[in-house]
Amino acid sequence: MKEKFSVVTSTCVPLPMENVDTDQIIPARFLKVTSRDGFGENLFRDWRYDKEGNPIKDFVLNDPTYSGQVLVAGKNFGCGSSREHAAWAIHDYGFRVVVSSFFADIHRNNELNSFVLPVTVSEAFLLRLFSSIEADPNTQVRVDLEAQTITNLANGDIENFEINPYKKQCLAEGLDDIEYLLTRRGDTAEYERVNGK
Repeated sequence: MKEKFSVVTSTCVPLPMENVDTDQIIPARFLKVTSRDGFGENLFRDWRYDKEGNPIKDFVLNDPTYSGQVLVAGKNFGCGSSREHAAWAIHDYGFRVVVSSFFADIHRNNELNSFVLPVTVSEAFLLRLFSSIEADPNTQVRVDLEAQTITNLANGDIENFEINPYKKQCLAEGLDDIEYLLTRRGDTAEYERVNGK
């Protein structure tokens, strides 16, 4: 699950819908387990499958035209409840990056904790990216964590994005919060030695 993040260059899966909430990302009936594995098969479950479990042909995840490690979503992605299972499902499906013009705060943090990079871009950049993907489903973006840039390789559009420096370091090193603290044991011991326990 924990992969070091540096640069992702990938085609995109477009979801040009606003206000996608966490219940749409992963319906509540799938929250009974606590392991992070297996949620990807139920990502956007009620949009992907009908009541008999048959794939809904028109939904983007069922369309072989689109694939990649980057989900491009409309404004206010991840609103609603704070369930971290939504971020687990996005990661388990295979997305490394989600691009939107606005993320719900809790969901954005849950994505970071699940080793998915939420990239916030301007509305104008997002609209041009959707247009590029519509014109050519093979459109790629390049997401550079170190430089904090996203580039639409179809038209050369580039924007910077913000990320908490601590979370940036965790992604770059492939560390969760506990692992990060463990790598700093020497610093902690030195502080205690100098300053007393």
